Amino acid sequence: MPSFPRWMCHCPLLPAICLLSVAAAFAQTAPSSPAPSGYDPRLTFAPLTLPDSVNAYRSSNGAPGPSYWQNEASYELHAELDTAAKQLRTTETITYTNNSPDTLPSLWLQLDQNIYRKDSRAQVLLGGLLRRRRNPAEAAPPENTSTEGFVFDSLEIESGKQTTKADYIINDTRLQIRLAQPLKPRGGQLKIHIQYHYQIPGVWGGRTSWGMSKQGEIYDMAQWYPHMCVYDDLRGWDTQPYLGSEFYLEYGTFDYYVTVPSNMIVAGSGELVNPKDVLTKTELDRLEQARNSDKTVYIRTAAEVTDPASRPKQDGTLTWHFHMDHTRDVAWSASSVFVWDAARINLPDGKKSLAMSVYPPESVGADAWDKSTEYVKDTVEHFSKQWYPYPWPAAINVAGFSTGMEYPGIVFDGIPDHGDFLFWVTAHEIGHDWFPMIVGSNERRHAFMDEGFNTFIDIDESATYANGKYGPKRDSEYSAGGEPPDMILKVLDNPDAPTLMALADSYGWTLGHPVSYFKGAYGMVLLREQILGPERFDWAFRKYIRDWAYKHPSPSDFFREMQSEGGEDLGWFWQGWYLNNWKYDVAIDKIDGSAVTFTNRGQLLLPTTVEVIFQDGSKIREKLPVETWMSKGTYTWTLENKSPIASVIVDPDHQLPDDDRSNNAKKAQ
Repeated sequence: MPSFPRWMCHCPLLPAICLLSVAAAFAQTAPSSPAPSGYDPRLTFAPLTLPDSVNAYRSSNGAPGPSYWQNEASYELHAELDTAAKQLRTTETITYTNNSPDTLPSLWLQLDQNIYRKDSRAQVLLGGLLRRRRNPAEAAPPENTSTEGFVFDSLEIESGKQTTKADYIINDTRLQIRLAQPLKPRGGQLKIHIQYHYQIPGVWGGRTSWGMSKQGEIYDMAQWYPHMCVYDDLRGWDTQPYLGSEFYLEYGTFDYYVTVPSNMIVAGSGELVNPKDVLTKTELDRLEQARNSDKTVYIRTAAEVTDPASRPKQDGTLTWHFHMDHTRDVAWSASSVFVWDAARINLPDGKKSLAMSVYPPESVGADAWDKSTEYVKDTVEHFSKQWYPYPWPAAINVAGFSTGMEYPGIVFDGIPDHGDFLFWVTAHEIGHDWFPMIVGSNERRHAFMDEGFNTFIDIDESATYANGKYGPKRDSEYSAGGEPPDMILKVLDNPDAPTLMALADSYGWTLGHPVSYFKGAYGMVLLREQILGPERFDWAFRKYIRDWAYKHPSPSDFFREMQSEGGEDLGWFWQGWYLNNWKYDVAIDKIDGSAVTFTNRGQLLLPTTVEVIFQDGSKIREKLPVETWMSKGTYTWTLENKSPIASVIVDPDHQLPDDDRSNNAKKAQ
């Protein structure tokens, strides 16, 4: 079972949780008249209609319905990296299968590289600054921070035995193909053939980039091919433009070939199909050794980076072939200066995968990237056991310039990362393999379903790795020391803060980080530790993951599944925490003999622990259920224990996001 760090009890930035024991049964309730608390039970307990309705595609229990369908997009990609011109040139074939009940007269594709065009919508939204900075002290990007995006050399449609030039339009980061013959429903299939090239952004590119390390260039190649938009039962084509928030993608099979200068090492999503073509005999032997080792094995050492013998040939190019099944995306990184190490990942039911890291020599260090593969291995093993087995042949951590970014089976982190931060960022980015790479939610609409869920599970990894060596986790901005700020209350108190249901692009990083990451994670902690309890929560959440693995859940599906399998009507919590930014504030009004009167002064409800300390030093605890406030804003608890009361405390362990702690404790007069 997860064990959450204690520091969060004092700050609900990423609240830590200790399961409270209930020490006594409820006593008699004395009649009391409602107090002017501002709380209206009619709002909190109002019948809740979730945004997405129940139908044949999405069931009332939150699982996919009996008629659930999902389209499929598989890719074959042949890419050539031109390091002199800083260009990528690719031939792409997309096999698209329409499993929907609808005939499709057109197809929509996403063109992520078009975000770097001067006329992109994102340039306007972000004021021309697309680079994702790690901290304000970083130097500003160079003035030339734009490209022409994807440049198409040809685009054709293959349907049956006929291949014709495609009729298409481009609008910002989307491309629409208007089909001469509509694509038939329930299994209709066609192929899209594209030849394109683009200028690779420099370090300012953020999620995809090239940059110069101390000894050579590193290319982080993500969002490098046009990919299909999702056509689903909720909106038809989901064509939100790429503005900076992340992804919504179909699943399929990927075969991709990357041709690079022969002195380069390539790390890519999935399985390296042709290792004998691109590795030396020594590297092949070491790779096989790593597949059977729980200790990290060097495939290529720092000393060998400058040794020509570490590559199978000295000039020209080599083509690396990767394959990945049941994935929504692939990414890769290439450099002539990569150190490379690996170790075995032990998965449930005796299955194996491979943890790997590639990084430049300046990242080497006992407190730095020498530990990366160990962190990857531990994280994947832990999440596989706790939530859902890792499905892919490798999990890779790359030290480069597109730092703090995740793709299926591969993540990009920072060259200087070390110590606790390297552990935290590795665990977090690898955790994204579960949300949203396995459970394929729509990140552009509902960021809390990937960032919040993932932050929730990586808290536990920090608490359990090496007996809590790097626990408690703090986010990167606050890792310099000291107690993190009370971000959640700042969100709840901020009238400009969005709700968790707001579109991911509709609020900036200043609000987005505490909302989608921290409030999203805290909601899960409250569900697990305060509302359902670990036994019910874990069962329900695991079922949600199993049901929606490689599918497209909406928030409504998550809400319904947690209610149905958790055995609790949670409409009051969805209303208060997700659909609104309601505040929680339970106050002690008075102590009168053996009776204690409480007032609910906020609109948000949570089960609330109350501790009574008697004058003889003994104490009892009760947990007030949310039903306490179902019809009124005040509650008087008359204790059966007639011992004189010394004091009463609400939420004694600081588990809850109480908006005003000054009214949480009261001494008897």
